[in-house]
Amino acid sequence: MATATITAGSAPGRSVAAAAPALPADHMPVRRVVAFLAMVFGMFMAILDIQIVSASLSEIQAGLSASSDEIPWVQTAYLIAEVVMIPLSGFLSRMLSTRVLFTTAAAGFTAASALAATATNIDQMIVYRAIQGFIGGGMIPSVFAAAFTIFPPSRRAVVSPMIGLVATLAPTIGPTVGGYISHAMSWHWLFLINVVPGILVATAAWALIDFDKPNLKLFSKFDWWGLIGMAALLGCMEYVLEEGPNHDWLQEPAVFACAIIMTIGGIIFFWRVFTAEEPIVDLRAFSNVNFAFGSLFSFVVGIGLYGLTYLYPVFLGRIRGYDSMMIGEALFVSGMAMFFTAPVAGILSNKIDLRLMMMIGFLGFATGTWWMTHLTADWDFYELLIPQILRGCSMMLCMVPINNIALGTLPPERLKNASGLFNLTRNLGGAVGLALINTVLIDRNAFHYARLAEHVQWGSSAAQTKLQNMTQNFGQTAGLDATSAAISKLSGMVHQQAALLSFMDVFMMLTVLFASLGFFVLFINKPAQQGGGGGGGH
Repeated sequence: MATATITAGSAPGRSVAAAAPALPADHMPVRRVVAFLAMVFGMFMAILDIQIVSASLSEIQAGLSASSDEIPWVQTAYLIAEVVMIPLSGFLSRMLSTRVLFTTAAAGFTAASALAATATNIDQMIVYRAIQGFIGGGMIPSVFAAAFTIFPPSRRAVVSPMIGLVATLAPTIGPTVGGYISHAMSWHWLFLINVVPGILVATAAWALIDFDKPNLKLFSKFDWWGLIGMAALLGCMEYVLEEGPNHDWLQEPAVFACAIIMTIGGIIFFWRVFTAEEPIVDLRAFSNVNFAFGSLFSFVVGIGLYGLTYLYPVFLGRIRGYDSMMIGEALFVSGMAMFFTAPVAGILSNKIDLRLMMMIGFLGFATGTWWMTHLTADWDFYELLIPQILRGCSMMLCMVPINNIALGTLPPERLKNASGLFNLTRNLGGAVGLALINTVLIDRNAFHYARLAEHVQWGSSAAQTKLQNMTQNFGQTAGLDATSAAISKLSGMVHQQAALLSFMDVFMMLTVLFASLGFFVLFINKPAQQGGGGGGGH
């Protein structure tokens, strides 16, 4: 069976289906390559938009006269909507075809981007961002499914690093790109910049994608209760994970209500998954051991990917006092490391055992986070250079084999649903990771502050000596209450050290997680090699 043939049961008279068996095993039609590149660029825009506004929320807040409680919803609305669409896209792709779904997603994402730029208040912005996230989420799994169906296994050393690079590079450079755009122009251009590329992607997708055919009969079997349950489960889970750490979890009424809705939604969703004729999400892909392990590793990669994309800017902003532009410049190294490692990862994936490659990636990532456990308040670009290079290179060495292991041995008819689940695990890993990181930062910060404060009291000779020296220094400044200034400065130093220690705790936690996974890889079965198992054709 030729790997290029996509759907079982395609009309025999169609030229694509008829021609595919006659093609050489490693043939890559130019039309499909261009279509795939357009899809990859669309996915890049959708993933980039998760993080592109994160460095510019203060500018958007000022422009829309929003409160500090309202502005995080610019991010949260996008994430909640996207996490619902990603698993749903598998069913929609089978029903409508990849061509219709991807073109609609690209066009809708572009229109919502333009609308977001015209928002005059925070309510409009939240609605437009939710639309943008929901529709744009349909582009992401389609690319993963296409990569493992339209290309033969012999070409995956090129294709897999490409989608791995986009999936990891886009969220990593998001704050950098957003910082540059909002400084050079205005926050409106964070959204307007999507319009022209979005139109081009939608046009190319409609003109060139011909991988499969729609099955409109599935519409009559659409599981509306399953959709409602999934939306309640994933949407409320995302909200609980986003808002819980900052509001003492279930002590906040909104978080408590969402936790109840999430539970009810989960019950409905799993009931429908196992009883509906055509479930909204097909969980049978998890019966494939490689896919199950690949999804688990993808979940952990999501923790590392989104966790460090969050941690580094928070450290530089809170401890070093950097603005968004300076943070973006300092963190650009990780993106460059990913970019240059991608082709190397592609070559290695054909040369060495994928398990060894994953182990190197996990242990390299753990080394980078362990390096960060020694940070001080003076750490700057050069001190962060090696950890960032390790982070970027290791992330690519992880992602390429994980993609191949998870999706490379599934039969074509399961790939669309499976790619949605696979991408969902990475996003959920990011959400769980951020919630865990925020919780640890808050709790450990309070713990370390209490412990440090015990040593900075009136009975401490070291603290009194330090306070006297600082009072004398401030006393040389005219018009300043030297004692009050010294106490304030000392308190600030304690707060800073407590924050530093909490960051170090988080980095140590990530080190243990990734180091343990590096050794856990040894216990999984050796995956099928590139040339031997892909596409279900053997």
